[in-house]
Amino acid sequence: MQDTVAVALITSLSTLAAALAGLVGALSTRRQLAHQLTVARQESVERRATRRDELRRDAYVGFLSACDQAYRQLDRRWLEAGESEPAPGYDEAYAAMRAVDEAYNLVLLEGPAEVVSAARAVLTSIGAEHAGQRRLGDEPDEATGPLRDRHRERWLAAIELRTNHRLSFLDAVRPALNNDA
Repeated sequence: MQDTVAVALITSLSTLAAALAGLVGALSTRRQLAHQLTVARQESVERRATRRDELRRDAYVGFLSACDQAYRQLDRRWLEAGESEPAPGYDEAYAAMRAVDEAYNLVLLEGPAEVVSAARAVLTSIGAEHAGQRRLGDEPDEATGPLRDRHRERWLAAIELRTNHRLSFLDAVRPALNNDA
């Protein structure tokens, strides 16, 4: 009978050991799965952040590119002689300003607020310079020659405003692209 008890005890202990081993294995597997899930979530967050950064960068670069085109058109208007007036209400500078508007819409979507505010200042500045050029070109003036020569102070002020607004935009963009915003 002692042999039967010994066999039963050994069988019970073996079953208990197997159950404990199974429990340890299940806990270990659960821990591994939880870790893998955490890693997968982190990778997903990183992919979304990378994609957001790419979209932001593209929006900001597109906005700067559209601004450059608008500035070229505004420069052309400053340098052209007064007799070559564009069609009322529409010219190449106006078309370039519309492209800046479209690029600004992407900046609005991508944000953050500091960048949007700086972009709005650039957009407003371009519109104000264009309107100022049109007013200066429409003034009855006996002098001939480019607007730049006839209104040198205004031209220099416009160039300074461009530079200041552009630098403010870039100062707002850098932290947004470096994930500081």
